[in-house]
This record gives sequence, C-alpha cells and structure tokens, in this order.
Amino acid sequence: VMEDGGDKAVVSTQSTGVKEMKRILYRNPVISCLRNTYLNGPTASSIPLVLSNRSMFIQTQTTPNPNSMKFVPGIQILDHIGTYDFNSLESARISPLARQLFRIDGVTRVFLAPDFISVTKDDNEQPWNTMKPDIFACIMDFFSSNQPVLLDEATLASSSSTINEDDDETTIMIKELLDTRIRPTVMEDGGDIRFVSFDDGIVKLALQGSCSGCPSSSVTLKNGIENMMQFYIPEVLSVEAVDDEIAEVQNKVFEEFDKTLDKD
Repeated sequence: VMEDGGDKAVVSTQSTGVKEMKRILYRNPVISCLRNTYLNGPTASSIPLVLSNRSMFIQTQTTPNPNSMKFVPGIQILDHIGTYDFNSLESARISPLARQLFRIDGVTRVFLAPDFISVTKDDNEQPWNTMKPDIFACIMDFFSSNQPVLLDEATLASSSSTINEDDDETTIMIKELLDTRIRPTVMEDGGDIRFVSFDDGIVKLALQGSCSGCPSSSVTLKNGIENMMQFYIPEVLSVEAVDDEIAEVQNKVFEEFDKTLDKD
C-alpha cells in the first residue's frame, strides 16, 4: 500500500511484498515523483517503511568516499559498541545481513555499526540511484524476517581498542584517544578506524567501511589523526594505514568458528 502523505511515502509490507513494492515504486507513474525524491536524492534521502506494525525510516547519507553510502534504518543494528567490516562474501559468513547485501550486484564491502550500515560499491558498477532500491528492499526484508544480524560467536572479533593487561601506558592513551575523539567523528562519515599496533613510535591503524579506499583518507590520516595524536601523545612519531591486518585477524577468528561448527 502506497500512501502519499505530502512529503513522505509509507510502504506497508504486510500487504505488499518486497518485489511488489519495488515494482510499484518504479513502474507506477502516479508516484514517480516519490521515486525521484526518495531514491534519487543527490545528498540524503529516506524511505519510511512499516514493518510488523512498526515504522522503519531508512535514511541515506553520502560519505567522503563516492563509492560508499551510509544507510540509517532508525533501529539498533548491533547490541554492543563494536563494529564489523566485511570485504567479501566469504568474510561475511558470520552475518546473515551482510551476506544478503553482498548478493546485490556491485556491492564490494559491508560495514556494520550499532546504528548504521555502510555499503561500498564497485567503481565501475551501476550508479547509486539504481542500487539503492535493492539495498532498501534487502534491509527491509531482513529486519522483517527477525533473523540475527550476527551469529552469537561474532562478538569475538568486534573490538580492537579494548585495553589489554599487557598494554603499556602509551598504547592505552592511543586507544583511549581513538575511542573518545577520533572514531566517533569518523563513524559519522560511515566508516571506522581500528587500532592495530604501536611499535617504535609508529601507530598502525586499519581503515574500515567508507574510509577504506576513500580518496581523502590519506589526508585525514596525516593532517587530522596524526596531528591530533602527536599533540596529545608526544611518543607518536607517525600514523600509518594498514588495510589488511584486521581482516586477517577476523578471518582467523572466522576459521576457528568454522572449526567449532565442524566439531559439533
């Protein structure tokens, strides 16, 4: 059921399936103006959806990375403060939601945060205005199915900034600065930055979500993060980005989880 409320559209999934909703949205000339307003907006858009007598307002926000977009469904996605970055369908085997998003043509990366989802597409694939309807429908269909976003064991790989007993004072300060001053700002742009290591004055960080592959990430890393760390923590000489080390750590956790499943 599609209702024109003046400045918003309401889709009821109780009487309209996902495919039917998409068909109506794209083929019905009466609501073509709503299609352009909610799916082809240049900077941000939203499409309110009614799910099991609840309203889900899926908003989209552009990020500094033109190939990454932030989707905010207005509900809690993760029940803890950790984040998850999946760069392939194989790495997303612990997340039913991420797996479904990877089935959409052109999706190359899925990032899950407590209250938003970042989706990254291939630079050579179709534009966002043709991909967003499939992503909207995927998110709507997933949350209406009551499936878990993550398997129970997924919490093992959720955080890299936890203070460990063997962390020295400088490392603790770096992690605290990341969590309190840097990560909240980065997550507003649909990404995240994870601590990897600190050795010989060099801080190694992993760029995730919309930050990975972003044209402005190197500027942010050096002019923003490095300068801030050097101001508060003189022991920091430089900050470097390493995209693959966190993924390797996560893959090891996933492999151990698979082994556990095989034993069962």
